Amino acid sequence: MREGSLEAPTRHPLDWRSEDFYDEAKLDAEVRRVFDICHTCRRCFNLCDSFPRLFDLVDNSKSGELDTVASGDFAPVVDACTLCDMCFMTKCPYVPPHEFNIDFPHLMLRYRAVEAKKNGVSFADRTLAETDRNGRIATKISSVANWATAIGNRLTRSLASRFFGINPQAALPPFADETLQAFAAKSLPQPAVAAPAKARKAVLYATCYGDFNETSIGKAAVAVLAKNGVETKVVHPGCCGMPKLEQGLIDEVAESAKTVAKAFAPYIAEGYAIVAPVPSCALMLKFEWPLILPEDEDVKRLSAATRDLSEYIVDIAQKEGLAEGLQPIDGGVAFHVSCHSRAQNIGQKGAELLRLVPGVNLSVVERCSGHGGAWGCKGEHFEIALKVGKPVARQIAGAGKKYLVSECPLAGTHIEQGVERIASEGQPKPERLAHPIELLARAYGVAG
Repeated sequence: MREGSLEAPTRHPLDWRSEDFYDEAKLDAEVRRVFDICHTCRRCFNLCDSFPRLFDLVDNSKSGELDTVASGDFAPVVDACTLCDMCFMTKCPYVPPHEFNIDFPHLMLRYRAVEAKKNGVSFADRTLAETDRNGRIATKISSVANWATAIGNRLTRSLASRFFGINPQAALPPFADETLQAFAAKSLPQPAVAAPAKARKAVLYATCYGDFNETSIGKAAVAVLAKNGVETKVVHPGCCGMPKLEQGLIDEVAESAKTVAKAFAPYIAEGYAIVAPVPSCALMLKFEWPLILPEDEDVKRLSAATRDLSEYIVDIAQKEGLAEGLQPIDGGVAFHVSCHSRAQNIGQKGAELLRLVPGVNLSVVERCSGHGGAWGCKGEHFEIALKVGKPVARQIAGAGKKYLVSECPLAGTHIEQGVERIASEGQPKPERLAHPIELLARAYGVAG
């Protein structure tokens, strides 16, 4: 296998149930092997902050090589990895099947799993990772929850900073007054019987974000799918586990995978596609779960049946054709391709979706927003995340479009904050939408 091979990268299942996986000496040896290769290559210098931290560690060491860097100094490198997978997918020439067998994100995951098993996960991080529980509670008291999490609320945001490490200036997701599932139970639109995709059936996996936070994504999705004749159900058996994966809690992610895959199994048997509106959740179902539970048949079938929302809409357009009635959207759109959209290796499906709108004036930005899930909201990480995402904010501010949208709603919010920081006084700021599907719903004139 030569460097820079054009062969597709492959990933090995995570050996998280093996004792060797948690052996600290073996972990340290593997971390040093990989870090040494990364240090001598440095192609990933302009990705997340993990790589600048690693290279600074080496460059500032006594020998200028990894041999004089203490293992105890590796933690900040691991901490800065957001599991975006961009090094693995777009930069590293040494990923499998190359003999060097480099998978930097999964090595960082292993490091966190070892730390979690040895020292546990902090109360704050564990609390933030319980997204389903938090969402169920907060949607019942949404006005209070949104008041408490508002940036301008100095009292509650200072408490959130003290007890949970949340930066007081980081925008947090709003909570809905009503869950998406509750909306669907009483207001799900009926599919158009004569529409091109009338033979299709889909389950919209609500996801914790789509169910409890910005329900506009799911409402737009079911409206567009109904317009195109797709029989649609809205189901949320539980979180995909990405927040817990970030903490190294692989065993708990595995349990979530079993629960969700079992819940979706009857739908898959009946021919339903499983459509995920949030890229991180789609990535978990498609790729991460099968690497955590490679022997689980329900997980395998779910992986094969799962489609990203943009991917699914574009597939309808390409195969059956979309229903008539799309109207132009004025003002133009600045679209950000999220990292977990890219990591699915499906192309720029969000941009393809937006180009279905007649005459759309579209600018596409394919670069990391810097957010990285909960990481980008915490303490000093927030400013680092804004720095990493500044090139994206600069491009979007300069595009002069009416709308800003990313398939990742958290990335979109973070970019919006970045744009606000660099925009000139009096310069109009784009309206952020949570997902491209919302613009398609507007173009159709359907509720979203």
